Amino acid sequence: MADAGRPAPQRRDARRNREALVAAAADVFAELGLDAPLDVIARRAGVGNATLYRNFPTRGDLLGEVFRSAAAVLVEAGDEALAVEDAWTAIEGYFTRIFDLVDANPGFNDLVTMAIPSVPVLAEMSRRNAETVGTLVARAQEQGTMRRDVVPMDLLFLLGPLCRAVPAASGLRPGLWRRYLALLLDGFRTPAAHPLPEPPIGDDRLDQLFADLWEAGEEG
Repeated sequence: MADAGRPAPQRRDARRNREALVAAAADVFAELGLDAPLDVIARRAGVGNATLYRNFPTRGDLLGEVFRSAAAVLVEAGDEALAVEDAWTAIEGYFTRIFDLVDANPGFNDLVTMAIPSVPVLAEMSRRNAETVGTLVARAQEQGTMRRDVVPMDLLFLLGPLCRAVPAASGLRPGLWRRYLALLLDGFRTPAAHPLPEPPIGDDRLDQLFADLWEAGEEG
């Protein structure tokens, strides 16, 4: 008679398959981006497509599971930044933490530069990130270290493309992206202020831009 306290073999196999799929997806997303073919992930995990879809009916379900811990790290980084008294130091530290994550795992690149509203974990992360940046920008402007004619979306709009360039920059020389992050952020300092020729875009337009990037990747 089977021990009632032990999982049935089928249950152990199902758990093992799920763990294999998550691990394989993390590797494949890092290599090919978030629009990587799901059948590649299934093959890498050593299971069939039916097993993949039984565990994760949609790509969004799989993305949410793979990046749940990464999203938690980014939320933690935001909380730590908000606890720093000097806003400019907090801004530098926050974006350096994000870029470090992308440098260590290119799969995080799409995660932090694309809006994926269909994945609750990632949508919440995006919302928290925007709130954190907004608070830090307001504090820096109050403290006189950030020019007053910029808005949070200006940082996000410019830092997104730079973030996507991190893997290529690190391929040329490890840590090279730090130079360009510093140069970009310096442009937001008060001493660098000069009249800007165009008004900023609104939050809704930036969200649409990132959503379009995601949809284009899905279609490709």
